[in-house]
Amino acid sequence: MASKKDRNESQNLSLVNSSVDDLLLASLERGGDNLQTGRYLVTYKPGAAEEGKQSLADQGLRIADARDFTEQAITLESVGDADTIHFNEIGVALVSGPAAQERSMDIQTEAATDSAIESIDPEYFVFANDVMTPPYGMATEETPNQYLRGFLRAAEIIAKDLQNPNGHSLLELQEEVQVLGATWGLNVCKVPPCPRGGSGIKVAVLDTGMDLLHPDFIGRSITSQTFVGQPVQDLNGHGTHCIGTACGPKAPVGNIPRYGIGFKTSIYAGKVLTNTGTGTQAGVLAGMNWAIANRCAVISMSLGAPIGIQPSYTAAGQAALNNGCLIIAAAGNSSGGPTGAPGNSPTIMAVASLDQNLMPSSFSSAGKIDIAGPGRDIFSSWPRPQKYNTISGTSMATPHVAGCAALWAETSPNLRGALLWRKLVSTARHLSLPTSKVGAGLVQAL
Repeated sequence: MASKKDRNESQNLSLVNSSVDDLLLASLERGGDNLQTGRYLVTYKPGAAEEGKQSLADQGLRIADARDFTEQAITLESVGDADTIHFNEIGVALVSGPAAQERSMDIQTEAATDSAIESIDPEYFVFANDVMTPPYGMATEETPNQYLRGFLRAAEIIAKDLQNPNGHSLLELQEEVQVLGATWGLNVCKVPPCPRGGSGIKVAVLDTGMDLLHPDFIGRSITSQTFVGQPVQDLNGHGTHCIGTACGPKAPVGNIPRYGIGFKTSIYAGKVLTNTGTGTQAGVLAGMNWAIANRCAVISMSLGAPIGIQPSYTAAGQAALNNGCLIIAAAGNSSGGPTGAPGNSPTIMAVASLDQNLMPSSFSSAGKIDIAGPGRDIFSSWPRPQKYNTISGTSMATPHVAGCAALWAETSPNLRGALLWRKLVSTARHLSLPTSKVGAGLVQAL
């Protein structure tokens, strides 16, 4: 049995400046049946961010404000002894576990009608949305160890399936797209004939970072920031792959097919997941706050968790739309289960995955789906020395939509936020499939 000292030490790991690894260890030590970090997220009512911040200060909370950091690039680990972090752009605050418990702030707390606070909710861990995501519900219905076993089971199933997709090897598929001059995903989205490259458009990709010295991105405009206490340099690969699809080159170095869409975009690489592909809601929200503060027209997030709609994400999505930004997120890989967060928020565009036959991928989530993109056997950039890789997931479908969004955004400075969302939906290629699986259909660049 853990001693009182051990329990206190575990509780102290749920501070606002705790690392993702420390939070994971504390969660496992608590032995709960969910993926909560032990911290809380306070979502303010619309337009009441300043009043909300003051209400937290009135309770004696020590507050770190993202606006006090250059371009609001606040790193959670750098806030010292603060009890809470205030994200003014999105109207959300993170509160440490001990501070919330001392003030009886939890999900049961009911805000007064005249309060600036809309809700107080537990914070959850988030994960990269590649094919290794477990079936929806396992995270909340099973223990963390069982969640990991499901994670590995899903990976094994997809790995076996990928060995012989449609009777062809991955090598054969890659050779085929080289002949065509572009990946199958870009071709079905009508990217090659599109004359635009996303010139003047800022695209933020919030993920595991980026290989900043990848030869295909030399000379590009890249702004990078970490939100997880690790260098932006991507040691996972997931982020580099997603950035490659959304913003990669028109003509890669060597005998490589074109895999990138917005080859003239300005890249904003936000590292909100660690090199293990894991993060927290607050880290993601910090990245969203930063991307909106920098007025990135397109914000791509190939990440999530199998949980319900989160008020904090919904507020961030609305803040993005209000400021001419559009957040595009992976629906999740729950094999037909419900779309996870943040994609399930009504203010965030959720993307499902399609295979080469333009059918929903076996792993793709369903339900609240707004649009679909190529997500099966996607070839894109990867950290050196490998440089390229072919992987699958709604994570891979999402940057296809983000890249096409950047191409459309280039056509008019007015095509931003909700208008850009409508443009993507109205120009999507209709598919004779339920909207709960493919939304408006396959995203198009033309």
